[in-house]
Amino acid sequence: MTSDNPYPVEFIQVAGDGNQILNCQIYGPNQAGDSSTWVVNRGFVTQGNTTNLLVRNNIFHTLRQPAYLNPNSTGTIMDNVVYNTRGYVVDQAIFLFSGNSWGIPENAVDIALLAGTTTGAPYDPLTALQASNSSATISDQR
Repeated sequence: MTSDNPYPVEFIQVAGDGNQILNCQIYGPNQAGDSSTWVVNRGFVTQGNTTNLLVRNNIFHTLRQPAYLNPNSTGTIMDNVVYNTRGYVVDQAIFLFSGNSWGIPENAVDIALLAGTTTGAPYDPLTALQASNSSATISDQR
């Protein structure tokens, strides 16, 4: 799934219970310059009523962010490959990250935990989160 131009929207918007994003490739297109200046395009965005979302075996690349996980959404993000992004953004959501890996060009960060996101499981200890996700780089802003 891609687009001809970098539109400032998500490719997939998720709401409700039990949805799945499986075996997809979601990307780009290429944008000039550093990723901090790119149009804010995302692989997917959760709504606050999203529960039990499963995101597995996908490739996300050449996007501002693979996903923005909005407050009160829950699920599992596992066995995905992400590269050339600014990383997953967790905004007061609760997601289990497991088995994810990171390609080249590398992400600005792999997972960003924004202010207000819970401490404790599933994000702490950060060393366990990193280890279970191919030495993920984590921006902990909590």
